[in-house]
Amino acid sequence: MDEVTEKILTLFREISSIPRPSGQEERIATWLKEWALSKGFSVKFDSVNNVVIGVPASKGYENLPSIVIQGHMDMVCEKACGCNHDFTKDPIVPVIDADWLRAEGTTLGADNGIALAIALALAEDTCISHPPLELLFTVDEETGLTGANALMPDFISGKILLNVDSEEEGVFTVGCAGGLNTTIRMPLEYSSVPEGALFFRLVVNGLSGGHSGVDIHEKRANANKLLAGALQLLMEEIDVMLLDVKGGSAHNAIPRHAESIIAFSPDMKEIVVSLIAGFESKFRSEYAGLELSLSITLEEYGSEVEMKAIDESFARRVIGILMSLPHGVASISPAISGLVETSSNLAIVNIVDGELVIVSSQRSSSDTGLAEITGKVTSVAVEYGGNCSHGSGYPAWQPDMSSPLLQRCRDVYFSVFGEHARIEAIHAGLECAVIGSKYEEMDMISFGPTIKNPHSPDERLYIPSVRKVWDLMVALLTSFKDEKGTFAGKQKES
Repeated sequence: MDEVTEKILTLFREISSIPRPSGQEERIATWLKEWALSKGFSVKFDSVNNVVIGVPASKGYENLPSIVIQGHMDMVCEKACGCNHDFTKDPIVPVIDADWLRAEGTTLGADNGIALAIALALAEDTCISHPPLELLFTVDEETGLTGANALMPDFISGKILLNVDSEEEGVFTVGCAGGLNTTIRMPLEYSSVPEGALFFRLVVNGLSGGHSGVDIHEKRANANKLLAGALQLLMEEIDVMLLDVKGGSAHNAIPRHAESIIAFSPDMKEIVVSLIAGFESKFRSEYAGLELSLSITLEEYGSEVEMKAIDESFARRVIGILMSLPHGVASISPAISGLVETSSNLAIVNIVDGELVIVSSQRSSSDTGLAEITGKVTSVAVEYGGNCSHGSGYPAWQPDMSSPLLQRCRDVYFSVFGEHARIEAIHAGLECAVIGSKYEEMDMISFGPTIKNPHSPDERLYIPSVRKVWDLMVALLTSFKDEKGTFAGKQKES
């Protein structure tokens, strides 16, 4: 491993040692402030703990406009079944596996910790020539874009933004989907479980999961949907009682695990075991090549459980709403070949204080598409007696193919690597959409090293791509020398 890559990964390991779930970024924000002050850089933070570190220009670059390098502090906290990692207390320990960096049983957090590491490494390298830099690190990108939404007009001054939150090296991202989360609540009624009933946990596990924007087109299985299907099959064949159901853990992750607690009479056990085995076999066949570790199992839960069952009519509504809510790709972009335009993710299901709570996440690069898919979610909820509330959402980032920054990045990439970078819009959400709506003259682009399977315990970072992003960043920052301050972002239309 070369010296530059090792320096970046050393910083990444230090960042990874600090727990930073979404909404709990106080420790990493404090560390960033202390790091900045120890290097003699200016630093400021706002009411939600966004941090911006000011790095002075190199000699000969003092009169140029500031360049904003941006990433987010938080990470998606997903772990494999049986993993005891506590994301609020335990450090992530990156492991080198050939050319890849991964974690043991958890998300790695390269999304987006590697952006922080690259930015800090650039800032402390005195051999690199660059304009003034503003290292902007935001909070809570993964659950609500809270940090980006809270940015105030005077927090940053630069009008050129390099977002380091894309996940395929050699690709410049110039647009992204907008999104909206919907929470459905449905009150439940309960009845007693007959004496002598057996209690079991029905578990769907071993799915690939993944990012609900980046991976939604791959048709990976949704654990909430499979669990609902298994429960529906059981209720059609035997007298089974539903006591609890839960699945999924994040609005932007395809659910990998779901489970329910069920009860039935002892003489039905062999039939239930046979039905579940048949259901597992059916779905193993349907998802062959996609879900190699898919399992649907029945585990004894104990015979003395003091729980009430959901009343049968309400249990059928629980299953019905889960079966009916949309999940997956709804439409493909008519303008960009192969790009998902609209999708939804049946993300989280739980029962809290006698109430079914479901979170659905919708995405679209079209305002109309987002409204339509959200309308479908709402209609299904109402049909089954649920009440909907919608989050504030975030806008789409529309591509600007005439962007001066895009042209510069294309030219620099070719000059450094001798090949052309791809230009893409993505179905995932990026903070560029919100930042662009707040700073109208901002010229933005997104890129980053290669990360596979983000938002899942299989997340891994391709180590050689880190050096390529570094080389691009160094050449790009150096390229501004001859601009004499004239390139300050997009010109505001009159």
